[in-house]
Amino acid sequence: MSAREYETFQLGAWKLQCGQSITDAYIAYKTFGDPKSPAIVYPTWYSGAISDNVWLIGEGKALNPDHVCMIQVVYKKRWQLTKNQYFIIIPALFGNGQSSSPSNHDTLKNFPKVTFYDNVRAQHKLVTEELGIKHLRAVLGWSMGAGQTYQWATQYPDIMDLCVPFCGSAKTSLHNKVFLEGVKSAMLAAKGIPSAGSGEGGVALKDQRFRSWTAQEKDVGMKAFGRGYAGWYVTSNVER
Repeated sequence: MSAREYETFQLGAWKLQCGQSITDAYIAYKTFGDPKSPAIVYPTWYSGAISDNVWLIGEGKALNPDHVCMIQVVYKKRWQLTKNQYFIIIPALFGNGQSSSPSNHDTLKNFPKVTFYDNVRAQHKLVTEELGIKHLRAVLGWSMGAGQTYQWATQYPDIMDLCVPFCGSAKTSLHNKVFLEGVKSAMLAAKGIPSAGSGEGGVALKDQRFRSWTAQEKDVGMKAFGRGYAGWYVTSNVER
């Protein structure tokens, strides 16, 4: 999905929970449907681009911006057609490569730590200020999108009617942290640097200077990361 296929909302110097800021921060997003219809926020998941969320949107899908269905009018004992229209908003996580990320902020050598709180606060600003929406029909998401859905429910509990997290958790388990540390270490090895531990970046070795990844390092690192990830997700046990 090219930059022309989604919008960006400028946040300025975005202060984070860690005390640092993202300079000239922005959040990428894409909308579907009529802005006057009840709104649904559908955040991206871990490593996912906006386009990766689109599989649930459209005719015959779980999220249909223009859905016509039959409902039973109980008091009249008959069925009638009804049209449920929704305005669907997909905001991208910081760090996904479309919103502010290490890859598109050249001035940030060490990208600051960003939390669900930071992401949801930016999404709330997008929804209420840029899009002018004061109430949501629902917030939903899967995987890390589910984590953001839980965060919406605790951070802004009165703004939505429904909270629908699926295939995700409110808190990252130790098992998941170990798994992520493994695939991250495989990716960093392509650049010749060790991991600094769970939730941290890489450790610069003696006499190493900050530099961008070469094309070969990116290719080798991402393939190693992907193969490690695929090995876990061919079994249903990882989702239990």
